[in-house]
Amino acid sequence: MAENQLGGQQYMVLPEGASRLLGKEAQRTNIAVGYAVASIVKTTLGPKGMDKMLVSELGDIVITNDGATILEEMNVEHPVAKILVEVAKTQDKEVGDGTTSAVIIAGDLLRNAGNLLDQGIPPAAIIKGYMIAREKALDFAKDVSNSISVNDEDKLERIARISIGSKNIGSDETKKHLTEIAISAIKQVATKEGNKISIDRDLIKLEKKEGGSIEDTELINGVLIDKEMAHSGMPKSIKNASIALLDVALEIEKTETDAKIEITSPDQMQAFLQQEEKMLKDMVEKIIKSKANVVFVQKGIDDVAQHFLAKAGIAAIRRVKKSDIEKLVKATGARMVTSLDDLSKDDLGFAGLVEERKVSGEQMVFVEKCKDPKSVTIFIRGGTKQSADEVERAITDVMGALSSAIEDGKYVTGGGSTEIQVAMKLREMATDIGGREQLAIQAFADSLEVIPKALADSAGMDPIDTLVQLRSKHKPASGKSFGIDVYTNQIADMEKLGVIEPLKVKAQAITSATEATVSILRIDDMISSKGTRPAGGGMPGGMPPGGMGGMED
Repeated sequence: MAENQLGGQQYMVLPEGASRLLGKEAQRTNIAVGYAVASIVKTTLGPKGMDKMLVSELGDIVITNDGATILEEMNVEHPVAKILVEVAKTQDKEVGDGTTSAVIIAGDLLRNAGNLLDQGIPPAAIIKGYMIAREKALDFAKDVSNSISVNDEDKLERIARISIGSKNIGSDETKKHLTEIAISAIKQVATKEGNKISIDRDLIKLEKKEGGSIEDTELINGVLIDKEMAHSGMPKSIKNASIALLDVALEIEKTETDAKIEITSPDQMQAFLQQEEKMLKDMVEKIIKSKANVVFVQKGIDDVAQHFLAKAGIAAIRRVKKSDIEKLVKATGARMVTSLDDLSKDDLGFAGLVEERKVSGEQMVFVEKCKDPKSVTIFIRGGTKQSADEVERAITDVMGALSSAIEDGKYVTGGGSTEIQVAMKLREMATDIGGREQLAIQAFADSLEVIPKALADSAGMDPIDTLVQLRSKHKPASGKSFGIDVYTNQIADMEKLGVIEPLKVKAQAITSATEATVSILRIDDMISSKGTRPAGGGMPGGMPPGGMGGMED
């Protein structure tokens, strides 16, 4: 309940039990929550980052160091925490990688903004400084970037290896195997229009099945359908398959309006059944006439129709998902047919092999050896559900990094080198900016350096000493690519080591982090109508204004 007095009278504004935080109290609470969320994922950054185990209310276990997955599975309640979850989701959707970096930068931008607020700097000045710094940071990052193309196999492999490096999914050989699969898949679905290359990652299907080992993960030049043949009498393996894709039911459909058929004698019943059978046989005859020997049907197939298809030696798979049908169109070159009367040989697609195989006790249909397919499948294996899930997340990140690099055509060096270089340039620029915005720009530069500090920390190096050494190395122009080699715990030239990342991933992380921070800093009043205000004076979820007890570094 909130009250307001006017002319000696009290007016009820909010309902009983509502809570409200005003001014600096609201800002401090939001900053504490944002920084606490970022601190949770900070230790997962880099090849030596740690994993998190998340247990749901139902007891489901997730073990991962993927920032987006951690935040999504955490089931946070505080509205500011939800904003940072959205940062991770946006980063994941836009570029597929760099989610942890985006959230860590956002958390540090909030922490440094809190320090400026304590010094009496108004939020408007901080916001203005941060927005200036963001634009300049993107320009400086672009200045230190280099070009890359879809044919730069070596550089693409290095980008993939860096992206997958932090994942706990086996040996270096295993990671190399997975990166080769991801690169092949991305290159297969890439399309070129003029000088621009576009990659639709939805055309790469990730099919997952527990069992085997991670090394059994393979690329299928076609589509894997998690279904079985409709009839046991149908052929289980068809070479040089002519494929028909049908969006029509091979069964007698019910009338749209209620209908009543009166049968008064056994002869009429027999005639009725024979007519039904004839209709189904006519449907199958049309498929036979088209010369198709494999049929994927989006709807159902009647038992009688299954019998006729099996008798004709045609393999049929029913109730195939629309998304799988669309991928089959891209992979086989077949056309979707919505009427059997229109089905002809020209509508058929091709696959070198269509085969039903048993995988981990379940039947699956492999459509492979397609001619230049524009949709492929990565068949993921893993000894446990957790390992298979982590491989799926790793491959998703790698494909995001690769497609970002190829589409944007630019890459930068990793190991914290780009962040240090951009931060140094921002500090130089800040001296030319008048007013209090200068302090915000310097704070922005400090926030970017949280990435090399986190990398150093995860590698067991002293973060402050490492930061001092990096700044010293970056003073001459020749030192712009020096960063942290976490495997030797030394400062090294990242360009020479081949530690490179897509520019688009870095740029999106800076953009997402800044926009989230600015939206949080604009809040000076938080009103919640659900539940009563916690004893600590915090917001929903029991978050006290001073932070998340014990979550600080």
